[in-house]
Amino acid sequence: MPRYSWFDSVPLWAVFAGVLAGILLCVELGHRVGRWRHGRAEREKEAPVGGMVAAELGLLAFLLAISFSLAAARFETRRGVLLDESNSIGTTYLRAAMLPEPHRTEVRRLLREYVDVRLAGARGDAIEAAVRRSEELHGQLWTHATAAAEKDPRSIPTGLFVESLNETIDLHATRLQAALRSRLPSIVWAVLFAVAALSFAMMGYHAGLIGTSRTPATLVLAMAFAIVIWLVVDLERPLKGMLRVSQQPMVDLRNSMAAPEPASRPSGPGTQK
Repeated sequence: MPRYSWFDSVPLWAVFAGVLAGILLCVELGHRVGRWRHGRAEREKEAPVGGMVAAELGLLAFLLAISFSLAAARFETRRGVLLDESNSIGTTYLRAAMLPEPHRTEVRRLLREYVDVRLAGARGDAIEAAVRRSEELHGQLWTHATAAAEKDPRSIPTGLFVESLNETIDLHATRLQAALRSRLPSIVWAVLFAVAALSFAMMGYHAGLIGTSRTPATLVLAMAFAIVIWLVVDLERPLKGMLRVSQQPMVDLRNSMAAPEPASRPSGPGTQK
């Protein structure tokens, strides 16, 4: 079943607002501590602290780059697996035409339902029910494939159909893993937020230590960081958010299945050429 966490239930706008508010709070707390130290520790030099702040911000940028790279790679993987699955289902649907009746008609009906289930699951509507129904359809399709193979074990068309059906079933597990079970570990999020809090607190501490007033540049930097975090979170949510894998390949496949099948051409002595 899909793997969810409490973080997935937080709206994206709340993630952005919470990260921005947390950053500004850390800066403010650091600034106040820095002002307090400024009046009591005359020997503390600002130059080493400034170097530490630069190092921590560099480390934060490095962690952000890694997190974004992992999330973007998973997004591309989901898009590639979707295209592979739609191609595999389409091949299976075409090869089903070579099966004997009644398997041909029933298999094609099941494949049309299978695509409908996949599209419903991609919209986020009862995803667990969609996964269960997909697995049930696998069993029914495999039953028809087994029956056709037992009827004619040496049939090459049946063997080709079984091969494409097996690939379709395998891609179901691959897509499920890529879309719902392969996520950034919680420890990565914890480390990222911890380093961000320490980095911005140190930045505020440095400003307070040298006695400077609060600058609007801090708000700009905080918003830039919050936007990047929002983007990474959006990429990590395949069923929600603004950045979602287009289901157009699967939609096009379903439309081609809905098109009327061409009538078979007559054959025999009376056929006109």
